[in-house]
Amino acid sequence: MGDDAAELDAVLPETDWTALPDGTVASRFAAPSGELAVISLGDPANPRVVLAPGVTGSKEDFVLIMPPLADAGYFVQALDLAGQYESGTAGPPRGGRYGYELFVDDMVAFLEAGPTPVHLLGYSFAGTVAQLVAVQRPELVASLTLLATPPDVGNGFAHMKRLGPLSRLLGARAGAFFMVAGIRLNATKVDPSRLRFVRSRFALTNRRSVDDIIDLMFHVPDVEPRLHALSIPKLVATGMHDLWPWERARAQADRIGARFAVYDTGHSPSETAPHQLTRDLLALYAMA
Repeated sequence: MGDDAAELDAVLPETDWTALPDGTVASRFAAPSGELAVISLGDPANPRVVLAPGVTGSKEDFVLIMPPLADAGYFVQALDLAGQYESGTAGPPRGGRYGYELFVDDMVAFLEAGPTPVHLLGYSFAGTVAQLVAVQRPELVASLTLLATPPDVGNGFAHMKRLGPLSRLLGARAGAFFMVAGIRLNATKVDPSRLRFVRSRFALTNRRSVDDIIDLMFHVPDVEPRLHALSIPKLVATGMHDLWPWERARAQADRIGARFAVYDTGHSPSETAPHQLTRDLLALYAMA
């Protein structure tokens, strides 16, 4: 990727999000919470990259960055979190909740199932999970990328645009309702093929997992001092028009000792700014 990455992102064609890149291998992983859906691309002998999507997201959110990362000499894997899309049946025992421990245990098990350390990227909510994994099991992580991740500890919604001041009044269940409604109504103005795909995922996603994750986002753990102490390369990347003001993400990067990147896009740089994101990821990986 060169200096023309932004120009390439500006002319992205419409994507068929149900068509995986040539050479992609789909599989299932037996995690502590149940079976997780995984896609992999590249030579398994190469350094490993693991990409984790956020709430109501899926592994397909990374199909535009997986091929160039694999072409650059990495083995790239993406997975659906427990309760999400094709991992919709994975979750806690009956009566239990989708808690941070569940997601961390799943991620640690997945990382341990292959070569480590890995270049770990967490998108949105999964960025919080990735932070916990990095500080609890630093030997598993070669570099850490937080992509459009809630930038504040405590109430992760407190500084969100529009709904931030109302977040405490809404609560988790109402917050989840408005988020799902916004996706269904195309509040972010995605193209028709993307809208069809994101709507279709709700048929498999466990709605209780969405409610529980939104509740977790009201209680983002403060591990920033421990993250800052880690010597691994770190990147905080976000969109200029993200759900949170990009300035808060820049402040987060400063607090944890990370590089910072902001793109002229919204909450989904892996979908709308893949060339720029890939360029910055490769630069980060080279530092490791």
